[in-house]
Amino acid sequence: MTAESSPLTLAQLAELAGVSTATVSKVVNGRSEVSSETRAIVEDLIRRHGYRRQRRRPAPTAVVEVVFHALEGDYPVEIIKGVEEVAREHRLTVAVSELLHQQATEQGWLEGVLRRRPTGIGVIAVFSSLDEAEREQLARREIPLVLLDPADNPGKGIPSVSAGNWNGGLAATRHLLELGHRRIGIITGPDYALSGRARLDGYRTALDMAGVPADPDLIACGSFLIEGGLAAAHRLLRLPDPPTAIFATNDGQAIGVYHAAHQLGLRIPDDLSVVGFDDLPSVQWAIPPLTTVHHPLTAMATAATTMLLTLAHGEPLVQNRIELATELIVRGSTAAPPAVGGSGRQRDRQGGSAG
Repeated sequence: MTAESSPLTLAQLAELAGVSTATVSKVVNGRSEVSSETRAIVEDLIRRHGYRRQRRRPAPTAVVEVVFHALEGDYPVEIIKGVEEVAREHRLTVAVSELLHQQATEQGWLEGVLRRRPTGIGVIAVFSSLDEAEREQLARREIPLVLLDPADNPGKGIPSVSAGNWNGGLAATRHLLELGHRRIGIITGPDYALSGRARLDGYRTALDMAGVPADPDLIACGSFLIEGGLAAAHRLLRLPDPPTAIFATNDGQAIGVYHAAHQLGLRIPDDLSVVGFDDLPSVQWAIPPLTTVHHPLTAMATAATTMLLTLAHGEPLVQNRIELATELIVRGSTAAPPAVGGSGRQRDRQGGSAG
């Protein structure tokens, strides 16, 4: 094909044929509402010169923005599964941001959200407490916001999805009490975490209902991280009168308790019972499998994404706040406490050495 007969665009073919671009488009696409004479002229030009299709810019894909406080462990994976479940059904794209490592970049995640606004559905903030300025920026741009497993009180009018944290703490502690434990330690979450405070309140309520005094020495502050659980468990297990059971208020901290028990020569559950909170997929493969409270993270994420789509479509929510139930999952890490006097490991644990 010569340079003179190189492929032509719709506009060039229309100019040569003396017709509109729309008419040429109808011929190219096989539409019937074109006279036979005009069709013959256009088709002859296409045979002689060829037709070069213009690349169309792909239609923008609607984006659901998911903002995590931190992307660590299995917790974010379970959340993303739930968001993706709804996103696939509605052909949405999921964008993920992390707040923890952007604190020095002056709202880097929010700038990205605002840039993508023409295609954005809205924001799901996970275990986060967006400040007032961030919430106002989203509101001014009419960007819907839903809080998922909020770190603190969501505030008036902000939709949220959470779980029955108080009930979960109550169920975990009751389970240990029913097994016969009376020295029950707890490793809390960070001070700012609403969920951790609710689990602690459930623990205290269960003790109170059983007539067991709450010993402040058995309450250790944690961080929701494995290393925090390890350090807190060492402190609890080295007490003069150590606990026979520990309720770690998330699964990461429970794994830290497992490591501390191993380092101190204790067997789970023979010398120490352990209960976690979350029921992340990996904990059923711990040795022994972890008794834990099922935290319905995937279902919570599905509910939050559905709420976000409702808001994006300008429709009112049936409920502004949703709380899903938690459930105790009993596995192999809990048993009756050791007999009075205990095994040699039980008696000697406070002096045990790492190794």
